[in-house]
This record gives sequence, C-alpha cells and structure tokens, in this order.
Amino acid sequence: MKKNRTSNHSHITLTSHPPRDGKIPKISWGAETLLERGPLIASMADHAQSNVIGAYAGAYSIYRAVAVATGALDPLHVPDLHNTAPPEKIGPHPQWFESDRIVSLDPWGHMVGEAFEEYRQKGLDVRPTIAVTKAHINLPEIHDAIRAGRLKPDGKILKENGDIRVTKAAIDPVWHLPGMAKRLDVDENDLRRSLFENSGGMFPELVTRPDLKVFLPPIGGHTLYFMGDVSTLHDRNVPLACRVHDECNGSDVFGSDICTCRPYLCHGIEICVETAQQGGCGLVVYNRKEGRALGEVTKFLVYNARKRQDGGDSAAKYFERTECVAGVQDMRFQELMPDIFHWLGITKIDRFASMSNMKFDALAKHGIDIIERVAIPPELIPEDASVEMEAKKAAGYYTPADQTISNELDKVQGRKLDE
Repeated sequence: MKKNRTSNHSHITLTSHPPRDGKIPKISWGAETLLERGPLIASMADHAQSNVIGAYAGAYSIYRAVAVATGALDPLHVPDLHNTAPPEKIGPHPQWFESDRIVSLDPWGHMVGEAFEEYRQKGLDVRPTIAVTKAHINLPEIHDAIRAGRLKPDGKILKENGDIRVTKAAIDPVWHLPGMAKRLDVDENDLRRSLFENSGGMFPELVTRPDLKVFLPPIGGHTLYFMGDVSTLHDRNVPLACRVHDECNGSDVFGSDICTCRPYLCHGIEICVETAQQGGCGLVVYNRKEGRALGEVTKFLVYNARKRQDGGDSAAKYFERTECVAGVQDMRFQELMPDIFHWLGITKIDRFASMSNMKFDALAKHGIDIIERVAIPPELIPEDASVEMEAKKAAGYYTPADQTISNELDKVQGRKLDE
C-alpha cells in the first residue's frame, strides 16, 4: 500500500528562466564579507527561487528526492538550525577574498545558519554546506602505538582509553564554475556542457542559465579531523602535521590488505596526535573519492583484471589494467584539493604524511610550503600491497623517502623532489 502524500506537489515548477520579480540576491564570489557575498539559495521546491544550480547535500540530495516521492519528507520542510552553529571559529582568512583561490567549496558555508535566518523566514531555502562539531575517535592502531611507546596519553589530546579528542568538519561540494574552469584550464562553456551531458541532462540550467555561476554537484564531499587548537591552524609559527587521504572503503573500513590506505591513514593520524601533543596541530583531510574517483565498481573490476592477467598481478601493468577498464588512471583532480587549506588559512605544513607527487605539486603550486614528507614505515605495508606500492613509485604516485629533498627553499620553489 502506498504511503499517503503529505505535501501538495502542484507548486513545483520546472523552468530554466530567471525569476521575474528580481528579488533573489545575486552572488558575489570572493567578496570580503558574507553579507556582500550573499546567500546561496538552492530551493528544493521551486527552482525559480534559486540563485545556484543543483541541490544541497551533495550525493544525498538524491535520497531526499526519493523521500519526497514516497511521502516521507515534506518538500517544504524548513530546517530548524537553532544551536547548530560551529563550536570553533574558522575564518575568515585572506584566501577567501580571492575569487579564484577557492572554487570547489563555499568558505562561508558554516556561517550561513545564523547570518541568513531572515531569508529562511521569507521562505528562501538557505542552508549550511559546512558543519563543524566536537567528537572523539578511537582506533586499534592508536592502541598499538600506545603499547609500543610511540604515543603516550596526555589526558587532553589522547586519553588513557585511546580516545582522541577532535574537532571535525563536514564539507559539501560547492563549485564556482568560472573558477573551476580556470583552475582546470578548460573553457567554462565546455565544462558546463560536459557536466550537463554526462549527468544525463540532470541540470539543464548548466546550459540554459549562464547567469548562474554556482553549482552544487551531487557528489561526495570531505570530512576534516582536527587535533589541537583549531584557532592556530593558520599560524606559521605553530607546527602542523597533515594527512590528505582519498577514500578507500575496502581498506579504511574493512581492512583489505591489497593496498596501504588504512595503514597510511592511521599512521597519519598518529603523527597528527604526536604533533598536537607537542603544542602543534594535526589535520586529516578525508576526501570522498573512492578508487581514485573512479568508483568502487570500477575498482573491483580492475582487481579482477589484474589478478587474472597472464603472468599474474604485476606493478608494470597496474595502471594499464585501470585504463583498460576506466579509460583513465585517475579522476581525483588534485588541483582542487588545496581549497581545503585555503579555507583554513593554511600556508605551511611541517609534516606531510604523504609521498605523493601529485598531492605535493598541487599544494606547492598554490603557495603552501611543505617542510617534511613523511613516508609510511615499511613494516606497515601489507604483503599483498607490494604490487601497488611498486606501481605507485614507478608512476610518481609515491616517491621513496630516500629521493625526497628536505631543503625548504627547494620546496617553496616547487621543484620536483625526485629530480
């Protein structure tokens, strides 16, 4: 038996034309105050009341659509954002005021809950795209580090029971299309058309509304974990340890040993805790880009192809098999990754838990100094992951520690570490 519909859907209109009354505020990307920038309005019920393309909640917007269709959710529901403000102050930072500096997220996204309440009272749908909260995390690997004496509980950052005290932030994607096109070195019209065509025509405004410059894509976002005093993250005099990690569900959650993802993630968390305990800060950036953004289905197909090829799995054909299935090795677009650091005002990383040239080069290009690159200890590399490691070394995804250069001047100048 179908559920009774609790909402009248007759008010919903499909249009690719701007509202006639002109009451929807315009967006001034890169403005120096939130009020000058203006609210991002993604009306779920009436697209004529929107000044952006797409919908809130990233990939979860589709579940919202199903909830509305089944009658479980009223499409006119207005979120009660009372007491949802961040417990820590983040920004504004100078990087927010350069229109091309941050293009894949809304730097003001955690502040709009209180700032634009008047718009919600008028029926305009303005929602946060960033949320910040406090939590504890507890990992078996941290218990191992305590038993081995590498970490010692201090009661503040790391508790006796292994709990790590953290601040964490969730970020939904918000794309400023002109900035995205410039960052990726493509024509904005070509980018819009490709997004329209390759999403099955889901967002016609991409090609019919060139006046709308902001897009909320239905993709995964980012989760950040901070250890230490968040207010000092941008201070170059305070040591910062960081791990930038791209999602790997099989390893991160279920402990699959075909790659080094969970071991490196946990090692990164360990050095973040250690640095925070020494008066610095730790930052873990977790990006929802499963399988180098190729997706888990593609990833598993590649696993099968690698294991069944003549001669067995090998580093030489690691990425070849990926290209055979997916048509490309990698779709993470690390060029966008520095936006997280610009949001936080970060210009220097003292200990970077990554040997990836792509990540290093992306950060260096944006003027973020990396003092030391920290390799994963050999004893943490699973035996079955040796093929992956050798393939990554050959392709520049992972630079061996003995090929890195410690001189900060070389890093600031952006020279390749393996030259």
